[in-house]
Order: sequence, then C-alpha cells, then structure tokens
Amino acid sequence: MPYDPHDGGPLADLPAARAAEESETAFEGKVWDVTREAFRMHDGGELLVREFIRHPGAVAIVALDDRDRVRMIRQYRHPVGQELWEVPAGLLDVVGEPMLAAARRELAEEADLVAGRWDVLVDFYTTPGSSSELIRVFLARELAEVPEHQRHERTGEEAGMPLAWVPVPEAVEAVLSGRVRNPSTAIGLLALQAHAAQDYAGLRPADAPWQGTTTSASVHEP
Repeated sequence: MPYDPHDGGPLADLPAARAAEESETAFEGKVWDVTREAFRMHDGGELLVREFIRHPGAVAIVALDDRDRVRMIRQYRHPVGQELWEVPAGLLDVVGEPMLAAARRELAEEADLVAGRWDVLVDFYTTPGSSSELIRVFLARELAEVPEHQRHERTGEEAGMPLAWVPVPEAVEAVLSGRVRNPSTAIGLLALQAHAAQDYAGLRPADAPWQGTTTSASVHEP
C-alpha cells in the first residue's frame, strides 16, 4: 500500500526482498564482489537480472570535541582521483565484529582518538541501485588522544594522510557549497546539525539495531 501520512504510522522503508531464483558471482574482487541475480517482482512476472556490488558494509564516525569541532582526515580515493576530506570510516570486514566495536577501532586507527560517549547519528545505503553497501554514522564525544606509542601505523592510502580539527559550521558550509563530497561526511555532518538543533534529543543508542536488509555478517537485523 502507498504511504498514507494520515494513518498515524511513521514514514519508513518497507522490507520486501524478492527471492533470487538464480545467483552467481559475476566478478570476485580484492575488497568486494559483483553478484548477478535473477528475481521476479511478483509471481508469474518477468524474470529480471541485475548485477550489484555485494558489500560488507561500513561505519563512519563524526568525532565532536568540546570546542564544537569535528575530526577530519584527507584521504586519496582512486576511483575519483581526488584526496577527499572525510570523517573517519572503515569497512565491516572483521567477521562478527559489532558495528560499535568497528567504529571504536577505526576512530583509533584513523584519527588517533578514543571516545567516552557514543550514539547513532544516521544510517543509510550508499547506492542502493547498484550496491548492498550500508553505513552507520556514529557520533563520538568525550574524546581523548591515543598515546603516541600506541598509535596505529597507517599504510596504503592512509599513510601520511593529513588530520584536522574543523569547526562544525565551517565543515557544514563546505558540504553545502559542494567543496566536500564524501557521502558519509556530508550525511553525517548534516545529521549532526539537525540533531544539535534538537539538543540531541533524537539520537539513538550506540547499539541500536539496524532496521533494513543487510548482507553484512557484522550487522544483526531485528
């Protein structure tokens, strides 16, 4: 049934997975695979074939200090050929690792920080027409630096990447102006601004269940 704003129920995505009649790995990659599946929208309907990236999912962290600044990193992204200003983030590539544990790990590894308070800012699918990738963006507060001798040695695209503290209004303006385009960063910062306007009353607990369909072994659906 179509959404009826007068029926008293909240606006929400509808779980309605169609069973795959055929499924195969069309391409096996280093980080993720491309899956080809055939399904029908309804019994007796046309058999549809779609390819999509089967992604393990990821977490991102908006780390907010007591001076209303967020921790940002500048990381090279080869598909777009740019070094993007981003909030810390990482894949859910450790089987069975809870999303919050992954977020704690990524914050320490990428931003040299630990946090005493965690909440959920926002959940989203990055490109649901072509990928199963989901991202949960956490809000991390009550921050402290990881001691220098305990810091993670960053390699690959992360080696030598700049870190910065950016005032929230400046970071939000950079998103709205089109100068900062990473999706986790844009969505996370705008969600931060929206929650701050409500004095953070709408934040969900850090262990809130993921509400949608997922292929990640690290996410447990309610």
